[in-house]
Amino acid sequence: MDGIIVIDKEKDYTSHDVVAIVKKTLNEKAGHIGTLDPNATGVLPILIGKGTKLSKYLIEHDKTYKAKLKLGIRTDTQDIFGKILEIRPIEKDKISIKQIKIVLQNMIGIQEQYPPMYSAIKINGKKLYEYARNGEEIEIKPRTIEIYDINLDDFNVTENEITFTVKCSKGTYIRSLCEDIASKLNTIGCMKELDRLQVGRFNKEQAIKIDILKENKENKEFLNKYFISFEEVVKDKPCISLTSAQIQLFLNGVKLSKNLEDGIYRVKNENNIFIGTGKIKNKLLKRDIII
Repeated sequence: MDGIIVIDKEKDYTSHDVVAIVKKTLNEKAGHIGTLDPNATGVLPILIGKGTKLSKYLIEHDKTYKAKLKLGIRTDTQDIFGKILEIRPIEKDKISIKQIKIVLQNMIGIQEQYPPMYSAIKINGKKLYEYARNGEEIEIKPRTIEIYDINLDDFNVTENEITFTVKCSKGTYIRSLCEDIASKLNTIGCMKELDRLQVGRFNKEQAIKIDILKENKENKEFLNKYFISFEEVVKDKPCISLTSAQIQLFLNGVKLSKNLEDGIYRVKNENNIFIGTGKIKNKLLKRDIII
């Protein structure tokens, strides 16, 4: 199996846990794209077999989340699972659905965002959460992110909870976004729940629970239904057809002259069989990933 299976991750699993389970279940090499926190749920694409080499094509991906923001509580991790730093009463008459919608719409666009201290971003070779756990102070620089769209799904006045769906760029931290939204509503808040609905082209409709995968590991028909082949993943790339002689040279690492634009191409043989991908640079085609 060379391609991708999309897992609908449940709470209390790390992304590494899911990779290990899929690897053992399918007896294949595996990796993942788009890390999810243990307390988050949702879409986690798992690269399988030679599909692990596809990660370089899938790095720059937008994401869609459904999040629940709890107002009136601030924590050190910016989510409900951290140490409570402050509790502030919510004046219910001061926050309206109209006001929330205005704040959310004002979040749309390119902006600078400070990542959470409890995150895996490395500074000077050390992860931020390692500094946080050791009580060390470190300067955190903002990163440029973009919110493409954000919409209010629900405002539970009784529980002081705002549920919203957001489409954003790679590198966006929803925990930080929740704090920013609360701040613009003149209060404090933290993320209570997070469910990832989509990563690039991969969405919930394609995803399966890890237990379902384990139950059907011998069911080839079931696996094929959810398996996304290597060729399908790169179907948006232009295609090049090579003769048998060219294929042999291509597979041996010989660069072939092609008067085409630089970029990644699907490569097929004379019988229209997918061979892998090639990369053109300066009018020369070189093999990239061979299946």
